[in-house]
Amino acid sequence: MTETIVILETQVDDMSAQAIAYTMEQLLQNGALDVYTQAVGMKKSRNGTLITVICHCDRQSICEQILFRETSTLGIRYRWQERKILHREIHEVATEYGKARVKMAWRDGFWTIQPEYEDCAKLARSHHVPLTRIQEAVKLAGESLLEISKANL
Repeated sequence: MTETIVILETQVDDMSAQAIAYTMEQLLQNGALDVYTQAVGMKKSRNGTLITVICHCDRQSICEQILFRETSTLGIRYRWQERKILHREIHEVATEYGKARVKMAWRDGFWTIQPEYEDCAKLARSHHVPLTRIQEAVKLAGESLLEISKANL
């Protein structure tokens, strides 16, 4: 599947890491698909941060408002891009540690299964076991579900 997204970018050189983290949280809570930062060198050899926001076109305005409200930026660059994405579904699976969600994605016979981090972390904390053990159990349960689903197609 192909879809059009918007990429917003701005640089700041006078904000604390906490303020940038808060801005990222606000963007994600308001529909940004992803937000990431990179350290950059700016004019006059100042250290700065490049903030990049990826969002659907209908969320562009709200993401711009958040960037202007929460950062010291004076301008935002934007561009539209096409991206190919895998079809995806989220399913809940049962493991010996409890239930957790897995994201299943596919295209043209290719499948991938990714355990949801928050669910796995919660189970790891409550059972006092390594996160990787939980993630492996959840992925294995997801693979079993996938095999059942394939057999029923």
